[in-house]
Amino acid sequence: MKTRTLGSDHLEVSAIGLGCMGMSYGYGPAKDEQEMTRVLQGAVEEGVTFFDTAEAYGPFANEELVGKALAPYRDRVVIATKFGFTFEEGKGKIDGVDSRPRHIREVCEASLRRLGVEAIDLFYQHRVDPRVPIEEVAGTVGDLIREGKVKHFGLSEAGTETIRRAHREQSVTALQSEYSLWTRKHEAEIIPTIEELGIGLVAYSPLGRGFLTGKVTDDMVFEEGDIRRTLPRFRQEAMQANQALVDVVKRFAEAREATPAQIALAWVLAQKPWIVPIPGTTKLERVKENNGAAEIELTAAELKDIEEASAQVRIVGERYPEQMEQATGL
Repeated sequence: MKTRTLGSDHLEVSAIGLGCMGMSYGYGPAKDEQEMTRVLQGAVEEGVTFFDTAEAYGPFANEELVGKALAPYRDRVVIATKFGFTFEEGKGKIDGVDSRPRHIREVCEASLRRLGVEAIDLFYQHRVDPRVPIEEVAGTVGDLIREGKVKHFGLSEAGTETIRRAHREQSVTALQSEYSLWTRKHEAEIIPTIEELGIGLVAYSPLGRGFLTGKVTDDMVFEEGDIRRTLPRFRQEAMQANQALVDVVKRFAEAREATPAQIALAWVLAQKPWIVPIPGTTKLERVKENNGAAEIELTAAELKDIEEASAQVRIVGERYPEQMEQATGL
């Protein structure tokens, strides 16, 4: 597996990481722990060194799963986790944001225990907390870095001004935000800003929550607990319209004797050398398939053709319901 570097403090990770959320949360019931352990450990053997989790995934169960599964490989992997949410007691549901310094420290200590590590490799603010100045957040994580409990600071779904203010207080290694062929809003301001500041981009949902693989059909019924049941782009009429983008990806995949997922990931990788996609999956064969994208180098002509063809497709549906979109802080 090729590697890439995030941030000016040079965090080296595999060119394609693994998003672990769906193993415990967000896409129906939590999956079998033993099977997910095999997937996580198999991913390491396939060259993946970058794993993404969060206290919110479960809540808490995903950190425990990742920590236990990757314990034998601790010197070979980078584990990113996140802080910044509060949860309804006993219900396991997010009920708000909280990035007060004391809460950040509490989450850090709890994540260290669940992951079974002495230091968190990359600690993201999961969502911006409008009640807490970002300088306080960055300063608190900076203190944790100096104390040896955290190695790198990250933000997730933050806007340009927030990124700049945080970076002035404490060097930001990476911004994690949604980025793919069907979610490109960050190209206008976010990507130029982080390029200027020397911050890496960790692209979540680079396969459009599975849609760009071509395996999600407009008649598919998502099970209880699958976030796609609530997302505007996964309404039947939206999926029917957005199929045009999948058709574009499929056309290029056929030409390169690749899968649609590989082309969609190769496109993300081709945008900047400091972008690292973290597709999520619960199947080792999909990890292997996704990893194959790192070996596909799209030519300038292919990228131009993809750009022109995809520009003809108008994406129908917002990526989140309005309330959730507002909560991203953008």
